[in-house]
Amino acid sequence: MIAQRYLIADAWRWPPTLAANLDTQHGGLNTVFADSIPALALALKAVRGVLPEGFHGVGLFYGLAWALQPVAAVWALRGSGERRLLPALGVALAAASMPAWIGRFGHAALSGHFLLLIGLGFYLRLVRAPGPGLWIGAGLLQVLALLVHPYLAAMTLALLAAVPATRLLRGQPFVGAGLGAAAAAGVVAAVMAGFGYLGASGDGGYGMFAMNLLSPVWPAGSGLLGVPWSPQLDATGHGGWEGYNWLGLGLLLALGLGAAARPRAAAAMLRRHAGLALVLLALTALAVSHRVGLGTRIVLDLGAAPGPLEQFRASGRFFWPVAYALLVAGMLLLARVAPVLCLLAGLVQFADARPLRAAIAGWAGQQAPWSVDAATLRDAFARAGSLTLLPSWPCVEKATGDATYATLLETLALASERAVPASTMYVARWRSPPECRDAALASAPFAPGEIRLILPAAQAALAPLVPDSASRCTPVGALLACR
Repeated sequence: MIAQRYLIADAWRWPPTLAANLDTQHGGLNTVFADSIPALALALKAVRGVLPEGFHGVGLFYGLAWALQPVAAVWALRGSGERRLLPALGVALAAASMPAWIGRFGHAALSGHFLLLIGLGFYLRLVRAPGPGLWIGAGLLQVLALLVHPYLAAMTLALLAAVPATRLLRGQPFVGAGLGAAAAAGVVAAVMAGFGYLGASGDGGYGMFAMNLLSPVWPAGSGLLGVPWSPQLDATGHGGWEGYNWLGLGLLLALGLGAAARPRAAAAMLRRHAGLALVLLALTALAVSHRVGLGTRIVLDLGAAPGPLEQFRASGRFFWPVAYALLVAGMLLLARVAPVLCLLAGLVQFADARPLRAAIAGWAGQQAPWSVDAATLRDAFARAGSLTLLPSWPCVEKATGDATYATLLETLALASERAVPASTMYVARWRSPPECRDAALASAPFAPGEIRLILPAAQAALAPLVPDSASRCTPVGALLACR
């Protein structure tokens, strides 16, 4: 939200995702590293003249994601040639009740699972009848996914790579499909280079947020089985949320009944889509990571991970395309038994996810009070030329981290309403490791119109460094405001 507001309010620059007034001590923030859904933020920036001050599109994206999820599922199913009403209703209900998707509500950009379903739909169409229009659409999808979140782009590219793999294993012409997939990857790489994605790195830690082997079948959050959502299975010591992938009772019902009733059809489907199966196996291996967890134990540790994998810290997410492929496969098999069973499976999935929907509704409906004096800060920001916020994000002490990070973000949320130039911001990745320069920032001469806010965790160390602090600094709630 903060990054979107600053980007929408800023002048057009290159890269287009740069917000020069945010994280000013580092020359501005490339908002692609702040989970800001740049595809939507740039569209809103183009029409900012008709938007109210401080508008952001996070709620709008949630609305789009929840509306498009069932529609994209039907489109994916129709890519297989199944166009009847009851299977469509079943897959729509089930897709709108996928536990891993509902549980992702707290991360707006990663709620865009409809992109994965669209990617699966492109795969199913391209393996049957590849054509220029489909390849152009598939390439545009990769760019859109990138500009929503890079993890989603990695997954949709993997699904696209399955097209030439499947055609090769079928004994069909595959060179054109391989060139099409390579061209799409090239376009994504060009956009990444132009928008400043390349050369950035984060904290690393591949394997810390992996998927537990039992997660797809462990019914955390199942309403029909009465299993609570939290805690999730965790063998790595990091909570298990990123690896949460309960498939849902309706999906498992569709897959199990369909395969049991039509075992030959299931085997034939696996053979016909062998390339996709291999890609899904690879994604599952990425999700499980090199430290394989089973329940509460690590049962296999392969040692240090290859360096490139460190970019995928939250590897448990890579199972999402696998889950959607299993959903479509289960519905296709069940549709060949009796289409009404698809609707039944969708209803079971919908009912099974009831506690998850209730938990999200309760969480999203909270009106938590500000932990800072919002009215006074809004008045100060209305007159401020710039904001120096201390401690800076990379300087926060771990002992007080959670509370301080929360206060930093609340303060920046207030400043973002007017896009007041601000000194610091959270980023997920960076080109050079962030440095702590708080002592220099605290002791520097004041710029005209600057307000210097010091949070409680840093007041003892930094307040004495502020020039003329006795006369310039006054409390604003628990914060110290120096002007």
